[in-house]
Amino acid sequence: MLTLYDSAISGNAYKVRLLLSQLGLSFRRVEKNVDDGSTRTPEFLKVNPIGKVPAIVLEDGTPLAESDAILYYFAEGTPFWPAQKLERAQVLQWMFFEQYSHEPTIAVVRHWVAHLGKTAETEPLLPVKTAGGYRALDVMEGHLARHEYFVGHRYTIADIALYAYTHVAHEGGFDLGRYPAIQAWLARVAAQPGHIRITD
Repeated sequence: MLTLYDSAISGNAYKVRLLLSQLGLSFRRVEKNVDDGSTRTPEFLKVNPIGKVPAIVLEDGTPLAESDAILYYFAEGTPFWPAQKLERAQVLQWMFFEQYSHEPTIAVVRHWVAHLGKTAETEPLLPVKTAGGYRALDVMEGHLARHEYFVGHRYTIADIALYAYTHVAHEGGFDLGRYPAIQAWLARVAAQPGHIRITD
């Protein structure tokens, strides 16, 4: 059976859980605390030398890390991964955007505000990080004002990648009320078969 090293508060880990659920795949879930050092133990570093969740161990014992790489592994050959070459590149385009421009701002602010609490170290950094998050949301809003989904007019792993932290962005203080197209897209994603909540 697949083994998923997970964290209930991690949007990156939630991406993998969501896709596995929507594919109907069974897996064993091993919860890790991302703040107490348990992902830095020698045992876990054998699974993922970077010391982060998510990581998955395949049925043959092979480990695989990085949320978007895991999404690709399981999506290939399914409707979540397009058949057309350009659309596949566009899925990757949005997934790279998510990891470079979206996650480092929206996810980080959410973690600082909702899970760690503001500190003397992080509070001065919040305005810049928050501004970056709003820039990412602006880009998404502009695209979603013209498209139902991010690629090819259908739900793909690009949507899963961006949904994970966007739908909980309010926990970091982001005002999603400013983004009607994003809100409509969030509702479409939540209505997909096999959808699970981040807290499930």
